Amino acid sequence: MTAQHKNDGTDAFLTARPRLFAAAYRMLGTVSDAEDILQDAFLRWQTADKAEVRDPTGYLMRITTRLCLDQLKSARVRRETYPGEWLPEPLLTEDATEQLDHDVSVALLLALEALSPLERAAFLLHDIFDSSYDDISSALNRSPEACRQLAARARRKVQKLRPRAPADPDQGRDLTEAFFRASRTGDTAALTQLLAQDVQLISDGGGKAVAALNPIYGRDKVLRLLEGIARKFGNTVPTRWRFCRLNGLPAILNLAEDGILQATSLEIAVGRITRIYVTRNPDKTRHLADALS
Repeated sequence: MTAQHKNDGTDAFLTARPRLFAAAYRMLGTVSDAEDILQDAFLRWQTADKAEVRDPTGYLMRITTRLCLDQLKSARVRRETYPGEWLPEPLLTEDATEQLDHDVSVALLLALEALSPLERAAFLLHDIFDSSYDDISSALNRSPEACRQLAARARRKVQKLRPRAPADPDQGRDLTEAFFRASRTGDTAALTQLLAQDVQLISDGGGKAVAALNPIYGRDKVLRLLEGIARKFGNTVPTRWRFCRLNGLPAILNLAEDGILQATSLEIAVGRITRIYVTRNPDKTRHLADALS
């Protein structure tokens, strides 16, 4: 490695990159946008006066946070006109190199959507990444006390929607594979045993793939939907599918009968499926193609 490479800050950026990606993904809910933010942060880092930076990771986190806040302004406008339900881009979390330090469950990311951009930033920086309020103040251009209030307000909102405890990994896999087979073959008896009475199904097609425009609530309604889908496609299990973990949840990746790469993640509590997240928007599943093959 050349001396120039050592001095241009690349090593410092690569060291901080997993933390920066974890922050950007939670802020934005999309893998592609988070990667774009990191590219912009690196370009700005290259032009910074490294001699004046005492804490490269903290400096890079401030750059990343500010870029995310700018991005969120346009993202919120786009989501107001988003066709149907919006789900975060699924993130593969089964490989140790792709694990993020803290919760990236779909439920948490959806809870973060209820926060203002500043609340989201203050909550993530303090509660997830253990930043001091002085550091958060510098990142958000607000007083430490204002940042404390933002984080506290965000914390109260998130706690109301706090994800349930994750299922046991082995149980999660067995239940997920059983659900996938039963839902594809139209096995109503098996599905009745697998689904909680108050199960919810949320699907995201983004206007680019067939999906339910609104959440489906309750076992009976979810059963009718799954029965109809199974009947439409001949009550057969797709040939290309695999179990994985997405956002820390047990999940199935499969190539659907209409050619769409589909990601289905499950929340499980007390041995029953309580939430089903189905992502069919091809823009959100494209990055998972290699994981399926």
